[in-house]
Amino acid sequence: LPALHILAIVFALEVSVGKTNTVMALNNSDVLLPCTFTTCIGFQDLVFTWYFNSTELIYHGKIKSKASEPFLVGRNPRVEFVGSTTGKDNNISIVLKNVEFSDAGKYTCHVKNPKEKNAQHNATIFLTVVQKMVETDNTLTLIIVGVVGGLIGLLILFMLIKRVVLFIIKKTQDGKKECLVSSSGNDNTENGLAGSKAEQKAPPKA
Repeated sequence: LPALHILAIVFALEVSVGKTNTVMALNNSDVLLPCTFTTCIGFQDLVFTWYFNSTELIYHGKIKSKASEPFLVGRNPRVEFVGSTTGKDNNISIVLKNVEFSDAGKYTCHVKNPKEKNAQHNATIFLTVVQKMVETDNTLTLIIVGVVGGLIGLLILFMLIKRVVLFIIKKTQDGKKECLVSSSGNDNTENGLAGSKAEQKAPPKA
């Protein structure tokens, strides 16, 4: 039984939308929605579908085998297939044209492989639509400037505190030196001899 479980894991169908599952698009622009799939035992009559907000089917395609490109079953007129499955990656990415604010939401890439006993898997992308990309950049710039400015301010503050602390330490040390000079001026010879005797008596530590 454990061997069968291992085989099931190895042959499992995987669907991926890349390193990040969030995409930002400018209003009235075209946006790429990436998706790839992997399978260790290959595929036959594979079916893939793209859904908007889990319910609305926006693209439906089929692939006979690794040697053939996908063919269209049905699609939204604004969706264009831009992937390829005869190359290195089994790419089933789409492009959504003339993006509108109402297009913002969840896009799910779903794959079903009959060769793997109808194994199914999906991956999700979240699309955000913005009026201007510059606004986001400005916010980022302000954050960076704020952080850098804050760090410089902290550095200056740290340097000032360091100077004050060093000044206090110096003054304290100067005061101690004066005390040491006045107290050691009483009887230098006795102190010196006592010190040398103490040093001689100290046993060497192994």
